[in-house]
Formats: sequence, structure tokens, C-alpha cells
Amino acid sequence: MHISVRQRLKTATSAWSLSLLTLAATVFLSRLGEGLLTGASTNFYIDILGLGGKDVLWLAGIREIPGLSLMFIAALIMHLPLSRRAAISLLLMGLGYGLYATVHSYTALIAVALLASLGFHNWMPLQSTLGLALTKKEHSGRTLGTLASMGSLASIVGMGVTAALATTLPLRAFYVIGGITIAIGGILVSRIPREVGEQSRAQPRMILKWRYWIYYVLIFFEGSRMQVFGTFGTLILVQNYGLDARQISLLLAASGIVNFVLAPRMGRLLDVVGERIMLSVSYVLLALCFVGYATVHNVWFLCSMLIGINLLVTLRIGLSTYVNRIAPPGELAPTLSAGVSINHITSVSMSLVAGTLLSIVGYEWLCWGAAAIIMLSVPFALAIKISVPPALRSEPSTAE
Repeated sequence: MHISVRQRLKTATSAWSLSLLTLAATVFLSRLGEGLLTGASTNFYIDILGLGGKDVLWLAGIREIPGLSLMFIAALIMHLPLSRRAAISLLLMGLGYGLYATVHSYTALIAVALLASLGFHNWMPLQSTLGLALTKKEHSGRTLGTLASMGSLASIVGMGVTAALATTLPLRAFYVIGGITIAIGGILVSRIPREVGEQSRAQPRMILKWRYWIYYVLIFFEGSRMQVFGTFGTLILVQNYGLDARQISLLLAASGIVNFVLAPRMGRLLDVVGERIMLSVSYVLLALCFVGYATVHNVWFLCSMLIGINLLVTLRIGLSTYVNRIAPPGELAPTLSAGVSINHITSVSMSLVAGTLLSIVGYEWLCWGAAAIIMLSVPFALAIKISVPPALRSEPSTAE
């Protein structure tokens, strides 16, 4: 029997609190704004600003620099409630993206990219932390999977709008509309009660513990592969195969539809099967997709590989649910923030290396390298064990 989008979301969120629904609406707005930008960004860089492949990949590395310092930034603002930190992050992100519309030089582009990136990278772990604080541990994968599905739906809408209007509106306009949409999400998330995620005792400002070493290793490898592909996956389709902003938007909208349908199911599988199996399988499949990208030179095949990679990437929520299952609530937010910083050690450096090597070795060899790095993750994923000492077990927040 056919189930509508509305019925699917209603079923998935029927037991959610008002705060969790508010978070879901915020995720929707933030991803809607990003969807408006994503479909236009590659063509904006190449057609409007006249950048080359090296410039685009270097920009990708430079704009990830705020992620390196996230652990320290998070420590500085740890005294603020989670919802207020999230609101500030989204407002900065919206402002930064909105200012993209005013740039005419590479230097100005870097400046606004860093501002947007600062907000984006603060929002990344807070989104998961708020979701995990508002749900039971045994349902954490399902909740994050549903939030990811809603984000995919929003991206579909955003990229659909870009595809429909790309030949009517200037590409700069999409940055203005997207930035405003993200900022509205920042205002909305501030309505989540201040006490959500708060602990009876002071939270540690910064955490690096041996208990989380597998998470640190996997998040380290995550940055080295996905940051590179996230940038040049569409770059290659534009530069080598001539896809325009409308075609890229339609492709990414199709990818969003696949994610919307399958992400909640993958989240439920995480709860049932566990992170060890799901992450290991996803890494092997990701490596095969990268090999396909490196060896087949057919635009339709490459588009299908991009869709497959974007779907498998959603299983990175397994890294957050893994930490959530083994960490006490007070250590969750600082550990996830530390993970983002560790992730960006490789995402920054690999983007700069990839930008330098792209014109020398070609994108095929970069894909082979990404596949090799992914396979290095597999033995560490297989080493995952969920073992929580009784002293670390506690009930989740039930704040409305």
C-alpha cells in the first residue's frame, strides 16, 4: 500500500515531544537553505567567479579551518544552553551564506566562507546532541535517521526550487534566500527550553578520553575521504561533463529523495543491528562506489555513484549513536565537538592536497586514494564494542 510523505513523517514522529518537533523543523529550515545554495554553488564558483578546480578544492580546505578549532570554541561557549549555542551558530551560518551574494573576488569569498563555516561547524555536533538529549538511547538511531530524512526532504525542496529558477534568477539570489532561511531556523531553535541537555553537575569543557579512541580514529578517516569527494563530486560533473546548475540541482534533488526514503530505515537498522556491522558494511560499499567513480567514464553512471555515496554517507550518524551508547550525558556534547575537530585535521589537509594533485594525477587517482582510506576504516569499525559500565548509565532528558 502506498504511504504518503505526510503519513511517513507522522508515523515516525508520533511519539515526539514538542522540543524534538521544534528541532526537526529547525533541521528542515537549515537544510532547505543549504539545498538552495548547493545546487548553485559549483556553477557559481566556475561560471560567475571564474574559479578553476584547484581554486575550488583549496576553498573547500580553507573553509574547513574553523572545524579544526571547534573543540576549543565549544569549550569557550559551554556555559550557554544547547539551544542558545545552536541559535547563535545558525545565525552566523545564515549571515555568512547571505554575504556570498556580495563577493566578486577570491579573497572576499574566503572571508565569507570562513564566517559561514564557523556557524556551520558549531551547528553540526549541536544538531546531534540536541536530538540525542531528547530521545532514549535505544531509539537514538531511529531519531537521528528520521532527522536526516527530514533534512533530505528539505534539500529536495531547496534544490528543486534552484532547478526551477536557475534560468530565471541570478545565482547570487539563491545565497540571499538560503541565508535568510537558515537564520529563521536559528530563531526557531532558540525556543527549545534552556534545560534540555543540561546536567545536574558541571559538564567538562573539553574531553579527550581513551574510552572513545575508536570514535576518534573513525572520525579522523571520515574527514579525509568525504571532504574531498563532497567538493569534487559535482565539480567533475560540471567541469568534465558540462552539467549546468539546473542539472546539478535535479541530480542532488534525486539524491535527496533516495535519502529521504531510505535514511529512516537505515537509522532503524542501526538500532537493531548495531554500529559495528552497519558502519563496516557502509565503508565497503563506499569504497566500491569510489572505485566505480574512478574507473567508469559515463556521466549517467557517475551520477548514480554520487547518489549512492550520498546515501551511504548518512550512516555517519552511527558514529554519533556509538558515542551516545557508551558516554554519560555530560560527556556527549564535548566528545562530539572534539570529534569534529579531529575530523577536520584530515578534511583541511586532504582538500589542499587534492586541490594540488587534481591537475597532476586527475580525479580518478584521487578516488582510488579515497577508496583506500575508506578500507583502512573497516578493521576499526569491526573493533566496535558497546560496553557501558553501570556507573555511566543514566536516563535521557525528557524536557518538553
